[in-house]
Amino acid sequence: MATIVDVAQLAGVSTSTVSHVLNATRPVREDTRARVEAAIRATGYRRDSVARAMRRSRTDSIGLVVSDVTQPAFAEMVRGVEHEATAAGLTLLLANSGEDPARERRALEVLTERRVDGLIIAPVGRSHRKEMADIQQRGTPLVLMDRLGGLRADQVGVENTAPMRDVVLHLVEHGHRRIALAAGDASVPTIAERRQGYLDALDEAGIEADDSLILMGSGLAPDTRHSMTGLFQAPDRPTAVVAVSTESAVGVLEAARALDLHAPRDFAFAAFDGFPNADLFRPRISTITQPAYEIGSTAMQLLLGRLEDDTNSYRSVRLAPEITYRESCGCPD
Repeated sequence: MATIVDVAQLAGVSTSTVSHVLNATRPVREDTRARVEAAIRATGYRRDSVARAMRRSRTDSIGLVVSDVTQPAFAEMVRGVEHEATAAGLTLLLANSGEDPARERRALEVLTERRVDGLIIAPVGRSHRKEMADIQQRGTPLVLMDRLGGLRADQVGVENTAPMRDVVLHLVEHGHRRIALAAGDASVPTIAERRQGYLDALDEAGIEADDSLILMGSGLAPDTRHSMTGLFQAPDRPTAVVAVSTESAVGVLEAARALDLHAPRDFAFAAFDGFPNADLFRPRISTITQPAYEIGSTAMQLLLGRLEDDTNSYRSVRLAPEITYRESCGCPD
């Protein structure tokens, strides 16, 4: 394997000159640069990125851990992070925790062992926040994305409580009083906040909350489908359903299809996040759409700011989602 010494000897220059050409640390005459670059190509020299990173105490890489990369919202967040990282000349290393605390812990271990310059994390429901605090203490800055709270760190997510409240009140105004919430795991901060918005709306409307209409659990589509099937078959089935995520929305719609129920004829329906290209569905689905790409982009910007100056106060950013009422909740086209 060629070394920097081989390149220097072939080009007839010092090793420091080769280093200046490689790292752009000092101006080099054009003819000298041309000889060095020709020598690099001739020898097939490749820089030892690990050794270089150790000398600079930087690896120019960022770790990103998300709880479920298959979900449309998280996929858009990843795109936002990647765009900003690439623009800053950084390599993105992505890990999917699969809503599993053990997988999340292992991903954080691997990424810190690779000496990433910083971390962006969308934590699982029962995340090991102490381990994240320990990572910070060891000098690796991190940013929480989407699922906020529980740690003194830069954070960015979406407003959850007020938009869910507004959607539920919209259904109440359309005459619905038995409104089901396809929720999921309340240990996930976003789910807990959206559930609170649902409860706030019922309280404001003078409707007593019925625990049988609040579907907790994993929030995965199969579990939601099973629970919703029972609700739909009950004599006093809900007249409206709100799903807190795309995953739970899938479970609701699968249960409805199996029973030949249709929105809005048989029940009004709305979802947080919803589906890409929601206008292609028939009926079109009412959604609370979070600016997922901007969340990812902002998370990376917060991390870049922390890498530049780690003495600034921690920032917590909440972006506003967009509520769109369509036919599925009973609104006209």
